[in-house]
Amino acid sequence: MPASTTPSPMLPYPEPLNSTPSTPPLIPSSAQQHFHAHEMFNQAQNVTISNSQFIDCSPADSGIGLKRLLKHSMPDAFYNSSARYPPPKCHLGTRNDCIALITSWAQGQSDRQEPILWMRGPFGIGKSAVAQSCAEALAPIDKLAATLFFSRSNPDRDDPQRVFTSIAYQIAVKCPPFREIVNRRMIDDPALPTMSLSTQFEHLLVRPLRSVNVPQSSLEGYTVIIDGLDECRGTAEQCEIIRVIAASAHNRTTPFRWFITSRPEDFIIRTMHSVPVSPVLYCIELPVSRVIDHEILLFLTDELKKVREEHGLAESWPSEGALALLVERGAGLWIYVATMVRFIKDENSYGPEDQLRIVLEFAKKVSAKVGVDNPLAEMDSFYTLIMQRVPPKVRTTVRKILLLNFLSPLGLNPIAGALFLSVNQIRRACASIQSVMTVGDDIEFYHTSFLDFMTDPQRSGELCILNDFLMRWRQELLMWLHEVCSRSTGTVFPWPI
Repeated sequence: MPASTTPSPMLPYPEPLNSTPSTPPLIPSSAQQHFHAHEMFNQAQNVTISNSQFIDCSPADSGIGLKRLLKHSMPDAFYNSSARYPPPKCHLGTRNDCIALITSWAQGQSDRQEPILWMRGPFGIGKSAVAQSCAEALAPIDKLAATLFFSRSNPDRDDPQRVFTSIAYQIAVKCPPFREIVNRRMIDDPALPTMSLSTQFEHLLVRPLRSVNVPQSSLEGYTVIIDGLDECRGTAEQCEIIRVIAASAHNRTTPFRWFITSRPEDFIIRTMHSVPVSPVLYCIELPVSRVIDHEILLFLTDELKKVREEHGLAESWPSEGALALLVERGAGLWIYVATMVRFIKDENSYGPEDQLRIVLEFAKKVSAKVGVDNPLAEMDSFYTLIMQRVPPKVRTTVRKILLLNFLSPLGLNPIAGALFLSVNQIRRACASIQSVMTVGDDIEFYHTSFLDFMTDPQRSGELCILNDFLMRWRQELLMWLHEVCSRSTGTVFPWPI
């Protein structure tokens, strides 16, 4: 996955989708005239000007407000962000029924007319892939207002204060009249992004939309997609986001449909089923199910065919029996199957044939241990296998890297500095776990379930990066600090370490 890049500054007049490029109008629109008429020729008297053309060069026309809004947004969380490339999405021919159900609802072609659709499901079931595929289906037909794909392991994609600013920014890019109004609001009150979520929603969405002719602006019926709400920072904030959106849907202060995905966390369930929210809510579940075994087989067949062709393997590889076992052990959990495929593709190995052999041996061994149709337990066992295959020389270093990233995901350079290693050494140490994460300028996890596993002692046992491991490393750091201070000052700490 490519490293996150700083977004390019927005042009003063970004074009709406499916429009032809144009130059900014020399005479301001009616909205601009409304805002700026008092500024041009202020208090002038007895002035006659003929056959002239006026160009308003006020701050609003320079897009200052829009740039401020972008600064307080999360562009890395947009569905087409380079920071998420390649994004998780449904393999061709999979999840067709689910995608059709959601996109039909989004276009108003469903029997269900509730303005909020909540899709819930356990980790690794493919919620983000479904949301991405829906976004890519709605964008070309001009039915996508905005997207946000949360990630708790990425500080640029988990900030609740930037949710409604991000949505407003994306709508502003698509709708010029809305853009002009929001641009002016951000100029008049630059502190808007720091205010409460309900205040942001009111001033950056509700009021600007009230000033826009929604039917003529084509915003009617657009869909906002919010994926992984449970990965947004703060449980109270997650619930507040739901309540603010539901209040708008109930009072029809915004013209959008809202598609939200999350794990079925208790506090989210309670909020979704509360009296203010439930009347405007349509809930669907994406369960772990063997019904999709044929889709998983299609995915495995296509992906391993690519591996076979890239490595010049025999046409019979992998065998039908191997594919059947992988499908059986995947048991309907997409993240498990996708992680197995990445493990087989791992270039820091003896090749895909050997990697597949390891996976098959693991599958046979663990099935007897955890039983059938228990993919969540098998996922933990597979994560354990991945960590156990890290070379012993670097295993402690890898755990320290994971711990530092968990405590403060600031990027590769600070982690390297804290461990007195070079960035290249960090990359080499992490090479053996590239089936669960990528290392560019930052560390990116394919799925947050791996970090969940590594921080839960009940699941990861002695591999856990918290508890005993954290305390031992703390002791090491204190001893090192004691040694440094002793050498530099000739004194020692008066307390035991």
